[in-house]
Amino acid sequence: MSKSLPEEFLLSTESLLGPDRFAIFMDAMEQEPPVSIRVNPWKAALPWPPAAFADGVCERVGWCEEGYYLPLRPNFTFDPLLHAGCYYVQEAASMMVSLVARSLLTAPGSFVLDLCAAPGGKSTALRSVLPPGCLLVSNEPVRQRAQVLSENMQKWGHPDSMVTNCHARDFVSAGTEGLFSLIVCDVPCSGEGMFRKDPDSIGEWSTANVARCQRLQRQIVSEIWPCLRPGGILVYSTCTYNVHENEENVRWLQEQTGADILCVPTAEEWGITGSLLKGFHAPVCRFIPGLTRSEGLFMAVLRKRDDDGRAATREEQARKRLQTLDMGQTTAQKNRKHADGPTAREALSVSLDRSKYAMAELPYPTAIAYLRREAIALPEGTPTGYVIVTFRGHPLGFVKNIGPRANNLYPREWAIRSSHVPESYDEV
Repeated sequence: MSKSLPEEFLLSTESLLGPDRFAIFMDAMEQEPPVSIRVNPWKAALPWPPAAFADGVCERVGWCEEGYYLPLRPNFTFDPLLHAGCYYVQEAASMMVSLVARSLLTAPGSFVLDLCAAPGGKSTALRSVLPPGCLLVSNEPVRQRAQVLSENMQKWGHPDSMVTNCHARDFVSAGTEGLFSLIVCDVPCSGEGMFRKDPDSIGEWSTANVARCQRLQRQIVSEIWPCLRPGGILVYSTCTYNVHENEENVRWLQEQTGADILCVPTAEEWGITGSLLKGFHAPVCRFIPGLTRSEGLFMAVLRKRDDDGRAATREEQARKRLQTLDMGQTTAQKNRKHADGPTAREALSVSLDRSKYAMAELPYPTAIAYLRREAIALPEGTPTGYVIVTFRGHPLGFVKNIGPRANNLYPREWAIRSSHVPESYDEV
């Protein structure tokens, strides 16, 4: 690693893991992190990924049907299929949320909340596996991060999604108590599990920050707990190793609420570790580099008891209240080149009516020019008016063809900024 790990972190982690696991962990920290992606089942047909990703065999992620390990890291920025929402670049352990949703949420038409969702990895994973008719609310309290979340959810393209920019307490104020059948709380944490992938995060670590994060995490889950339906499921996760932010918080939440901690089906070969808090034997999941092929992650699944005593919110009323929090209309309006023109959301939606607009397939260099928001030339014979441009059949967005030129309507804030552009798709 380019930066040394803090001595206090090393001592506490060795004590937590034990000498044998700690040695495996430290050896893994000197290795390159695995590269993994998750396919959008609504857009990309298997087998996946395309040959342009890597010259080698791509292995499946055991706990996620849509997940793949790549043998090397492509230049994802310059792959139009990423921008089209055909796949998402995600750390493998975080894909575990899709297995939880598949295993434990079976009711069509449920309301689901991803509370701390930016940049969108867990939300896109959830949206890929939720039963029919479920509405996914992806929330991020930090405005700038919420904009990134909105972009990624629009590119994923599923219509039964909305993005909100709220704090946990705002959902109670909005009248959504007892509404959500599943709430995912990937809470802000001290980020120990990101040290290998993001060495800059090492400098932000301290025992004081661990204690601060523990308090914040308890506040967040306490505020959102009333919005969970009796019998509903809350997924608590962090990307850190210490027990203070993990097992201690889960035990505290169980004591405060009387929730049941559920077992998630796992396979021995995945290398997932259980509880490391002495005397606490609940079925939690720990992903530890070297033991699992992933970065660090902790996850626990809790079910609110049916005898909670809270009445569920009437869903019709709650849906209307949620719409007042939805960023989607504002974002769509910002993405319009003309007030009456179509939006990128429409072009990227899996429910797009392809008969409504002309389509223009772009070669790779032109597709990249479009994503850089440059002027492009359309194929000869393209009709005038609003046109959806595509790469390998997948929509990227709109242009307005006015004959001699086409106005690029790709959202300005989404445009590729990097100046180093591969000459061909094979170089991605």
